[in-house]
Amino acid sequence: MTSSAHALASVLAVESDPGGGFVSPSIAEFYPPALAEFSIAGLDFSITRITVISWIATAAILAFMVLATRKPTLVPRKSQWLMESGYGLVRDNIGRDVIGPQYKPFVPFLGALFFFILANNAMSIIPFFQISPMSKFALPLVLALLVYILYNAVAIKNKGLGGYLKEVAVPQGVPGPFLLLVTPIELLQVFIIRPFTLAVRLFANLFAGHMLLVVFSLGTVYLLGKFGENFSFVFAPFSFLMALFMTFFEVLVIVLQAYVFVVLTATYLNGAVEKAH
Repeated sequence: MTSSAHALASVLAVESDPGGGFVSPSIAEFYPPALAEFSIAGLDFSITRITVISWIATAAILAFMVLATRKPTLVPRKSQWLMESGYGLVRDNIGRDVIGPQYKPFVPFLGALFFFILANNAMSIIPFFQISPMSKFALPLVLALLVYILYNAVAIKNKGLGGYLKEVAVPQGVPGPFLLLVTPIELLQVFIIRPFTLAVRLFANLFAGHMLLVVFSLGTVYLLGKFGENFSFVFAPFSFLMALFMTFFEVLVIVLQAYVFVVLTATYLNGAVEKAH
């Protein structure tokens, strides 16, 4: 994460050259012009290119899930095997192993969360789209708030409001005098920091990955246009290879960030379903 942040800072530090030099990518493409604007109950909404990309990603993953499971066979087809493998990963490796014996009611939510994030992440490397809706903070924040509402509701249901607050505010084994320091930290961590970091982790990785892909892709095009000048014949292939490498690296990030988000969600649910001590 530190190296990505450093690389991103380097990218953003590149200045545009009005004389026809290299023009660095900017955050402007994360705020495309609105395709449609409307208001509901006094709240303003706008539909942008990134909104449409999210709709397409969601429709695509839903269509794939329906087609893959429409006519299941004992010996699964490739699409069925892929779907079952993803579901098995969420159900067994995340739900059962992280949450524990009470995992079954949460598997549909975890599965929907995993495939939704995975599909939206994947748009960052799909030609003609090439940006993930998760690279805008709003969407990861909405997902984090859904998780926040769920694990708090489950915890209150299982432990009661008083028991839950006591468990959070008064951790076991902490001497009384230290509670003056520990209690505010624990309350802040559970109710503020946890959902915020859950959203930021997903957003920051997709944002940084997109910016790095763009800078090497634009760099390749720029250097090819200047081929033969200022050693561009040396740097153009390097920039192209880095663009390829970052694309393959982005594939890892796409899957890993969906997995991490759901694992952390399961971890929070594990704490919510555990009986108060």
